[in-house]
Amino acid sequence: MDLEARSLQPNVKAVLLAKLREYKSDLNNLKSEHKRLASTNSNQAARDDLLESGMADAMSVSANQRGRLMMSTERLNESSDRIKESRRTMLETEELGVSILQDLHQQRQSLLHANDTLHGVDDNISKSKKILTNMSRRMSRNKWIISSIIVVLVVAIALILYFKLSK
Repeated sequence: MDLEARSLQPNVKAVLLAKLREYKSDLNNLKSEHKRLASTNSNQAARDDLLESGMADAMSVSANQRGRLMMSTERLNESSDRIKESRRTMLETEELGVSILQDLHQQRQSLLHANDTLHGVDDNISKSKKILTNMSRRMSRNKWIISSIIVVLVVAIALILYFKLSK
């Protein structure tokens, strides 16, 4: 999950890495608290056994031990619940990250498709520009040819009229 978060864009990456660090520190705190409670409970139980071995009243010892055992069990259950909650939050965050990565992948595919379409349109525009340039050249050439033919015909008519009228 850490590697996935590091490969994202900087604005998303910073948020996810901060949450990930927070979850890791929470998990480490819970682990250390669990170890501390486990070692405290075992040390406390051993100490209490030694101290209570000299007590005469077995019922009070049993009740005392039972109370401590219930308290320790309750603390252990609370720690387990916190660990489960942290794990659930971590899984939700991971699912969110996967969802974001999928969305980013789809957006990338859309951008690549748009880029390909843009290149196709650019090629078509270039071809159209060449065709229009050729048409413009032909039109200019045809105008010169028609103008030349008109001039030749006018000169020919003028010469014919000149020779007919002069005779």
